[in-house]
Amino acid sequence: MLPKPQIVNLPVYQPGKPIEEVKRELGLEEVIKLASNENPYGCSPKARAAIETELSNLSLYPDGSAAELTEVLAGHHGVNRDQIIFGCGSDEIIALITRAFFLPGDETIMADSTFSVYKSNADIEGAVSIEVPLQNGTHDLQAMLGEIGEKTKAVWICNPNNPTGTIVSNAELISFLDQVPANVLVVLDEAYAEYVTDPDYSNGIKLLSQYPNLIVLRTFSKIYGLASLRIGYGVGQPNVIKLINQVREPFNTSRIGQAAAKASVTDHAFVSECREKNREGIEYLYKQFDRMQLSYFPAHGNFIMVDVKSPAVEMFQSLLKLGIIVRSGFGKYPNHIRVTVGSAEQNAKFIAALEQVLSGQGARV
Repeated sequence: MLPKPQIVNLPVYQPGKPIEEVKRELGLEEVIKLASNENPYGCSPKARAAIETELSNLSLYPDGSAAELTEVLAGHHGVNRDQIIFGCGSDEIIALITRAFFLPGDETIMADSTFSVYKSNADIEGAVSIEVPLQNGTHDLQAMLGEIGEKTKAVWICNPNNPTGTIVSNAELISFLDQVPANVLVVLDEAYAEYVTDPDYSNGIKLLSQYPNLIVLRTFSKIYGLASLRIGYGVGQPNVIKLINQVREPFNTSRIGQAAAKASVTDHAFVSECREKNREGIEYLYKQFDRMQLSYFPAHGNFIMVDVKSPAVEMFQSLLKLGIIVRSGFGKYPNHIRVTVGSAEQNAKFIAALEQVLSGQGARV
């Protein structure tokens, strides 16, 4: 059997280590996972109640059009129903975009470093990825504009950027969109948008009426705490959404996922509380890193990328042996780890473990 030649050497996505696996391997009673940017406060009580109600319908297929959720979400964002598409996480929307628009040899532009799924899906379709280095951890939009050519199909902007956590401002984004050719799709990934408190941040969905070539990605995996249910969405112009829908598999989101997401959208108090606690956690980690004289990128999501002044892979292993799971392996940043902002207790335990390793008292690889 012969595969597509472009996938033969494609790396397999490596998720964060599962907590139970680490407990079993290392014989630890407590393990704190701060690797996958999950919400440490769980999900909305309203979502939990909706899940329990839906359990009696497990034998039934979900609504392939997610009509009720679409109605609620359209009202929440002030858009029309035909402007929304749902996926198995926003990851699937990324895959569907590449499936719908990319031909072998097409070019697509993204930052280096950014969310790896953009490039992996472009590779699968045989497209050529042009990776533009970040400037101080932030998208270099002018350099990205300079790379747009006749073969360019799409430009990806992760805002806040994963893994660095930085943002491009509303003014910068508008200036960029004003200069992108109308035939080039701009994919604005706002997976962490609900966490941002900076007034200069842009709400991409409000820009859709001005830029027909823009599509915005959001997810219920982050601040809404529904990561295990795998439900994300894209918002764009109806003609763009229709094309992506044409390559979407039927029943790609579950009944439980739709019900939980619908309930989550209406729980504004839960989202506000999580945003506030996350900001408090960021400020705490800032102070601790400053005290330890460790540099870091400004954090606008629910994670921080910090320079630990030593190989990040070694730091990952040392922290792992102390029961703390973080993320490493960001090519351009070999001494940086990315740590999710946890609860106050989790953050304190992470800092204690980090200090132990940095002082030479922690477990060594």
